[in-house]
Amino acid sequence: MTRWTVRHVRADEYEQWSRLFTGYADFYEWPTSASHQRQIWGWIHDEGSIEALVAVECDDEGAEIGEAQGLAHLREWVRPLRGVRCGYLDDLFVEPSVRGSGAVDALFRRIDEIARERAWDVVRWTTAEDNTRAQTAYDRVATRTTWVTYDMAPRPSTG
Repeated sequence: MTRWTVRHVRADEYEQWSRLFTGYADFYEWPTSASHQRQIWGWIHDEGSIEALVAVECDDEGAEIGEAQGLAHLREWVRPLRGVRCGYLDDLFVEPSVRGSGAVDALFRRIDEIARERAWDVVRWTTAEDNTRAQTAYDRVATRTTWVTYDMAPRPSTG
C-alpha cells in the first residue's frame, strides 16, 4: 500500500489545490471558474473559515513524492442543543488514478486526529445518494445517520 502524508495546503500550492478542486467539481458536475476558486482559496488562506487538507504520497522516510492527490475541506460548527463544537467535512476528493491506494484512509486518519485535538463531538458530512464507492469508504470510518437533509434557498426580496 502507498504511504501518504496529510497536511494543510500551503499558500504556494494554489495550482495543485485548484486541480483537485476542479476534479471534485467535475465529479459532481458543478460549474467552477477561476473567480470561484479564488474566492474559496481566500476562505482558506485569508479568512481561515475553511481548512484545506491535502494527501501527498511519501517515501519510506516520509519525504513527499510529487503533487497532492487528495483534498478535504474541513470547518468547525456548533451544536447548541448539545453545547458542543463539531467538525464538518464539506468536500472530499481523491484523484481517480490513486483511489484504493490508501489516500482517503490517510485523510480520515488526519481528520480524526484534528477532531480529537479540538475535542469535537463529531465530524459530519453528506454525500450523494448514488456515490456508492465513497459510501463504502465512509461506512468503514463513520456511522450512517437517519437524518434527512434539506436545503432552503433564500427567496428574492419583494421590496
